[in-house]
Amino acid sequence: MKIGTRRTLRLVTAGTLLALMAACGTTYSVPKADPTFSSQASAMFAEEQNQATQRAGNRLSASAAASQFNRVARRVEPVAEEFCRKLTADREGFNCDIQILVDTEMPNRNAFQTYDRAGNPLVTFTLPMIADARNEHELAFVMGHEVGHHLAQHIKKKEQQAAVGAIIAGSLMAYAAAYDTSTPQHLKQQDINNAVMLGAAAGGHVYSQTYELESDVLGTYIAMWAGYDPVKGSLFFARPENPKEANGQLSFWGTHPPDEKRIATVLATVAEIEKKKGQ
Repeated sequence: MKIGTRRTLRLVTAGTLLALMAACGTTYSVPKADPTFSSQASAMFAEEQNQATQRAGNRLSASAAASQFNRVARRVEPVAEEFCRKLTADREGFNCDIQILVDTEMPNRNAFQTYDRAGNPLVTFTLPMIADARNEHELAFVMGHEVGHHLAQHIKKKEQQAAVGAIIAGSLMAYAAAYDTSTPQHLKQQDINNAVMLGAAAGGHVYSQTYELESDVLGTYIAMWAGYDPVKGSLFFARPENPKEANGQLSFWGTHPPDEKRIATVLATVAEIEKKKGQ
């Protein structure tokens, strides 16, 4: 009976947490892909997953890859800043001073968005990532995607959701423990601590996939504004890659899971942009 009670409390806490966290959402709308886009995306994804049918091209030499990156960064950065200013015109004080940097020390293929100590948004590419891009469209789309994380404030949202998740889960477990007279106090405290950690983890991951798609939408706009093809660029996320590095940490494709929905979302966004142009 004692074990059953504690297990029930954990299940109730987890279920309630997920329901409450569902109140959080995206800043920008993600277009729904119709069956045509979904079918097209499935075919493109399958083609890209097969190394014999990939169309993205071959990898470049180190010098050619570096030149390609610099060329794309010079073109994308000012466009991303202009897009940011227009998109956030009603958000006073929003920082659109975006810097695209290179990490020369990290050994893994990666691209990520962070902030410096002054709060300025940074988009960083590692050298292996730069060398791995097969064309300018892939680089431009990944740059736009990472800028999208800043525009949608995903880092801030995940931190807030983790904090809220920890508070909700810990409070619910503490409330339940107060009415549980059969469980020893040290086990109650253990349950509360576990609930806080579970809540933080769940809160930080509730909208991971939705945030990725939201960044894909924003990245599509930025890539197109800069004159690149976001559909070709999005194929970088469709490659058959290992989601984990040799050391067990998540790879770029582990934090940016490849699936057909990503490509379908990009296709739908491109169609949306083209439709707006014709109006």
